[in-house]
Amino acid sequence: MAGTTTNPPASPAPAMEVPSRPPRVVSVDVLRGFDMFWIIGGEHLVKALNRMDGGPVLAAVATQLSHTKWEGFTFFDLIFPLFLFLIGVSIVFSMDRMLATEGRTAAFIRIARRSILLFALGVIYYGGISKGWANMQWAGVLHRIALCYLFGAMLYVMLPRRGIVVASLLCLIGYWGLMTFVPVPELHLDKTTIGQLSARIGSDSPAALSAAVPSTLQGSFEEGLNLANYVDFRFLPGRKRNTYYTNEGLLSTIPSIATTLFGIMAAWVLKSTRRTDRNKAFLLIAAGAAAIAAGMLWGISFPIVKRIWTSSYCLVASGASAALLGVFYLVIDVWKWQRWTPPFLWIGTNALVVYLAVDFIDFEAISTRFVGGEISRFLDSIVAPGTGGLLIAAVALLLPILLVRFLHRNRIIIRL
Repeated sequence: MAGTTTNPPASPAPAMEVPSRPPRVVSVDVLRGFDMFWIIGGEHLVKALNRMDGGPVLAAVATQLSHTKWEGFTFFDLIFPLFLFLIGVSIVFSMDRMLATEGRTAAFIRIARRSILLFALGVIYYGGISKGWANMQWAGVLHRIALCYLFGAMLYVMLPRRGIVVASLLCLIGYWGLMTFVPVPELHLDKTTIGQLSARIGSDSPAALSAAVPSTLQGSFEEGLNLANYVDFRFLPGRKRNTYYTNEGLLSTIPSIATTLFGIMAAWVLKSTRRTDRNKAFLLIAAGAAAIAAGMLWGISFPIVKRIWTSSYCLVASGASAALLGVFYLVIDVWKWQRWTPPFLWIGTNALVVYLAVDFIDFEAISTRFVGGEISRFLDSIVAPGTGGLLIAAVALLLPILLVRFLHRNRIIIRL
């Protein structure tokens, strides 16, 4: 009888290796929450304390919680660029996994979808079409976040590391070149000047008003008399925050993208396997200090102005962001001093939710209903003048924190 042979069972095909999700860098979420803390009511709490005759220290802190009118830099001028910087950090951690598991096409689709949704939220945040098409606001905080995320993420997917560095420098140097050398009509964008000129020529069209001014100037960084403000006046449709221009305008989006790209570079440091965690923290702090110094030096000729996002301002803000990230990383992820972090972690993991909540929900009015009126006046009389206002500010801050605490405890993280 002929023998039968049996083939050995085929060995199973090796499964595709899916990159494991890297451990979350807690300091990034905490720093994002620390940043948002001041927006959702932290500044009002400090200012309420200061109104109680808090002394020179609180007075100095309260001063730092107001934006510079034009040239200069305060802590509050760091809030928005720090958020854009952290978007850059998050891009690296989210995109690396998506590229490894789903590929470039899926990454591009996600980037486009998220950017469109963020931009649409920005339109809604500033009133939507409730005041008519002509009064829609097409530029603002959420609009800029959408654009910085769009360009930052797209560049990250398409370019090598050297390309990201070059792109960030081109954004800063290119913007400086435009602001310094491109001539604009010598037309001061204030209501008095525009009103008088409009009455004289019989038109309020930006094109007609510009054509009516024969003289030009270049290299001006004065408010209402610079290229960034002029581009908004001439080409940005709809309602503008400052009547003729806005702080998050068209041209100044260019340097703000560099802020997000600097965040991408910071994430490279955090993800590095060649450095110890302690060295990563000190490198971020040192790089941040160097960027601040470079920005201050550049500010001698190209002033540090948040409202037109000058390149010097972006360097100072990005440097401060990197240094803060280094400090938070050292304290939270290296030294493991984390007992103080939960409220900031709750805020940071649902930053968009709490940002929208404080706009759509009047927490101060709710707080006043509970602890205002007679309660506030009673505290003013038996403790110290201003105590009632302090309590209102504290409760108004506590309410959104309780909201994000609820979301965090129930593992609800709302992202676009």
